[in-house]
Amino acid sequence: MKAVLCKAWGLPDTLVIEEMPDLIPGPGQVAIDVKAAGVNFPDVLIIQNKYQFKPELPFTPGSELSGVIRAVGDAVGNVKVGDKVIAFIGHGAFAQQVLAPANAVIPMPPGMDFDTAAAITLTYGTSHHAVVDRAQLKAGETMLVLGAAGGVGLAAIEIGKALGARVIAAASTDEKLAICQQHGADAIINYSTEDLRDAIKAATDGKGPDVIYDPVGGIYAEPAFRSIAWRGRYLVIGFANGEIPKLPLNLTLLKGASLVGVFWGEFAKREPKANMMAMRELMGWLAEGKIKPHISGRYALKDTATALNDLAARKVTGKIVIQPEK
Repeated sequence: MKAVLCKAWGLPDTLVIEEMPDLIPGPGQVAIDVKAAGVNFPDVLIIQNKYQFKPELPFTPGSELSGVIRAVGDAVGNVKVGDKVIAFIGHGAFAQQVLAPANAVIPMPPGMDFDTAAAITLTYGTSHHAVVDRAQLKAGETMLVLGAAGGVGLAAIEIGKALGARVIAAASTDEKLAICQQHGADAIINYSTEDLRDAIKAATDGKGPDVIYDPVGGIYAEPAFRSIAWRGRYLVIGFANGEIPKLPLNLTLLKGASLVGVFWGEFAKREPKANMMAMRELMGWLAEGKIKPHISGRYALKDTATALNDLAARKVTGKIVIQPEK
């Protein structure tokens, strides 16, 4: 089988593809033929040794996938050979085969395609944990989503609408904002051409958003936080901009507002039952048509570096996937 390998820390173009032995599961493990693997911003960071999780070299990046069980190890009773499954793992997904703990895989719902299945765990898991659990967003409240056309941003829009909230999408181009509207955004802000504070004020009748969802960081964090409503919740998702903002903490006092950290991977590890409940709710919303991953690109295994470069350059809307069999 073929796999993408990170042999030295560096940018995506340093990755190589090599032929590897077929994988044999150990006790409690399953081997999966990977049909699709989701590409996420942490994949760009992890190969540069810039992410919280630091695997030993060499390793295969990629954390979420869908595929078909090819073999099971001893003491595995929840899945069998031939089952279609979704898995979220630390690394290894950018390959034709992967090993996963049996308790880390869930059956694919009937009728779901592999690309959609590979695009739901990290982005929708992150946004559900952020919006439902950490922010406690309620029907009738208003949420502002920064970087709204990205994978987690579109997921946040859909989840906010599923909860009955009003959602304002902010992004850098009109083309990206059109996609946000297709996924349910009630109002839009182009922060490349509009003053962010003025636009938020106009979109909220001066009240400010109850929740701000920020996966971007950088220069928009402070003006957004200065615009937050009384008792607002500011969700710190990540720093796709590359700059970690330094917010004046007196703003939390003046607005009675909360800065709320969101680390879905750690949540999923520490609170697996709560995470599984969230995934079940997401699968229900998917079946009802309330959420639908937007997949803007599909790449062959040999084009993994291109996929990661496109993501890093913020050329991607929604999600992109690697299809290892191509």
